[in-house]
Amino acid sequence: MKGSLIILGFFILGLILGLTRFLPSSLLEGDFSIYALYLLMFLVGMGIGTDRDSWKVIREVNIKIILVPLSVIVGSLLGVSAVSVLLSNISIGEAMAVGAGFGYYSLSSVIITEFHSDTLGVIALLSNIIREILTLLATPLFVKYFGKLAGIASGGATAMDTTLPIIVRYSGKEYAIIAVFSGIVLTILVPVIIPIILKFI
Repeated sequence: MKGSLIILGFFILGLILGLTRFLPSSLLEGDFSIYALYLLMFLVGMGIGTDRDSWKVIREVNIKIILVPLSVIVGSLLGVSAVSVLLSNISIGEAMAVGAGFGYYSLSSVIITEFHSDTLGVIALLSNIIREILTLLATPLFVKYFGKLAGIASGGATAMDTTLPIIVRYSGKEYAIIAVFSGIVLTILVPVIIPIILKFI
């Protein structure tokens, strides 16, 4: 949760600096989000590529494990689509793009900001931070009432890192491999699914 709060703090600081026009105009008017996106994509690729244990897990697990991230994808997109019906200012496509962040707030918000709008990017950032914080706080209840995989589904892409300890604690060590695998798959798919969704809205 500490990491999420730090990210949120930097976002609020940037918002305040932007509103007060405290920063130089060249910095405010320049489009630096695309460079941040390039850097994030590079770091994500490097992180996944150098994590030998993650690739080993993918090779060794039963093929049925693919149903876990697939269920997270379908459930997340159906869930945000249903919620969008209640929201007059957000279309189903926009809601699906936000939901396709799967908890990966840093990358998803940058992609959405670059390919759609700043407003939707902010919504994606806050929504996916809330998803991670909710997983950290409510996993015990999710596991109790919805089963051992509920924490993994709630964590989405973060199930491979920040929410993994809480998932393992309440679901059991035997679910660690499933959580890591699901998180890796979702992390890889975030920069693929979001642009596809945005292309059709």
